[in-house]
Parts: sequence; C-alpha cells; structure tokens
Amino acid sequence: MKRHTRLNSQQQQEQISEHKLEQREGYEFARADDLLKFDAAHTKVPSGLAERLRKSSEGIDPPSRSWWQRLFKC
Repeated sequence: MKRHTRLNSQQQQEQISEHKLEQREGYEFARADDLLKFDAAHTKVPSGLAERLRKSSEGIDPPSRSWWQRLFKC
C-alpha cells in the first residue's frame, strides 16, 4: 500500500512540475492576429478607460462601404 501511495505522490509532483514548465514556456501563435485575439480575450480593460473609449467613439460614423461592395451590392 505504501508503495502505491508514494507512486501517486511522485506522479502528482511530476504533473505539477510539467504544468509549471508549460506555464513558463508560454504560447506560440501562427499569426499576429491570433496573438491579438488571445491578448484581447485575456486582458481586462479598466472600467474608466472603457467608458472614455465609448464616449469618444460615439461621434464617429461607421466606415463607408468599399467600391467593390457598392459595385456588387454586398
């Protein structure tokens, strides 16, 4: 019984050290867009900044459609 418990303890320690190693290595992204999406999903914007951005963007008109969208009526 003791051997089985000790083995489980060793396995747990190995899993913990592997998990810590994965955290230190970081992430690898294929494209810059993937990095930006990951960062946006994991970064909380402070409420004051979000409110200021919302207020400053109220007066901005949406971008007009491009010439090919107007041509093909997309």
